[in-house]
Amino acid sequence: MSTRTLISPAQLAKPRGKALYRAVFTLVVGGFTLVFLGPLYWLVSSGFKDTQEVVRTPPTLVPGTFTPGNYSRAWEVMDLAGLLGNTLFYAFGALAFQLVLDVAAAYSLSKLRPVFGKAVLGMMLATLMIPATVLVVPQYLTVLDVPVVERNLLNTPWAIWLPSVTNAFNIFLLKRFFDSVPRELLDAAAMDGASPTRVLWSIVLPISRPVLGVVSIFAIVGVWKDFLWPMLTLPDPARQTLNVGIYSLSNGVPVNVLIAALTIASLPTLLIFLVFQRNIMSGLTAGGLKG
Repeated sequence: MSTRTLISPAQLAKPRGKALYRAVFTLVVGGFTLVFLGPLYWLVSSGFKDTQEVVRTPPTLVPGTFTPGNYSRAWEVMDLAGLLGNTLFYAFGALAFQLVLDVAAAYSLSKLRPVFGKAVLGMMLATLMIPATVLVVPQYLTVLDVPVVERNLLNTPWAIWLPSVTNAFNIFLLKRFFDSVPRELLDAAAMDGASPTRVLWSIVLPISRPVLGVVSIFAIVGVWKDFLWPMLTLPDPARQTLNVGIYSLSNGVPVNVLIAALTIASLPTLLIFLVFQRNIMSGLTAGGLKG
């Protein structure tokens, strides 16, 4: 049974069909490339322009005055080294907590099968339908005065780390992968005397590297790109993240220097995507088929 397409194989075999196919393919790929890479090119190129050229209307496609010193000036004036260090500290701290707690939650729901496991999973997935902005106020009141312990977590890393752990999407992603791990493999380990923790550490985690890589990337990027929550919970300039710090120090800074700072701030996440894009796709599709 042949698959129906817009152009039949017979028409595609003709010279006219090949030319039409290549022309349409080139236009579609070129259009998507311009849509996705256009803003990125404007961001990088504007960082090399002088103050007058960057605000010119209409904007110039190629910088008329090449000023690479804008990037070094942005690094010094906006203290990007300190802000970058803060952001890395928060991002990798959130990553550590998510890998420990989200993996434990997903493994429990998948393999240990608690009594109300399906109900707990259903309530967790229901939180995905709640807009993130709706949760800002209750989360802020919680970190302002944590119940039971009665501690104020503002201006502490815990204000970033603890809310990031409650990630229903990552738990569901991990659970779906753990569901695809053959039960016979775990039963064989249990018959050899391995405890559930030993099975998780020695068997499940080594074969879960693709999905763990995806969760790690999501955890780092989630903290890196967040703006509203760090702005509310980290008012101390010495503890601010990269995005919040650039916003706080933007007053009085030339536009071209500010754009250069934004370019530097966006480079790490862009590099993460370019380097690990195959891992992201393989991790998202892992566990889709049992075997």
